[in-house]
Amino acid sequence: MRSTKATAAVERLKRRSDHSGFSVAMVSGGLFYLVDHTQPGVKLSAPLPLDDFVAFVNAFGPQKEQKRSKLDVAFESQIREAKE
Repeated sequence: MRSTKATAAVERLKRRSDHSGFSVAMVSGGLFYLVDHTQPGVKLSAPLPLDDFVAFVNAFGPQKEQKRSKLDVAFESQIREAKE
């Protein structure tokens, strides 16, 4: 079950980057690392515990811009104006 969280993080990375070569590998001791199958033998991360691996993968590659509603934009501009 532990690897499901790691696999889900890698799947999100694949969708964000439009690159299907990323994969997760697990070593003894429950550590995970990121690999790219288009570059054989290259590890993209050091072996990491599950939570650290998920945080690394989430920060790796292009990031999606979060959707913001008109209300969010208006609220942020009010906050900026109040600070000035």
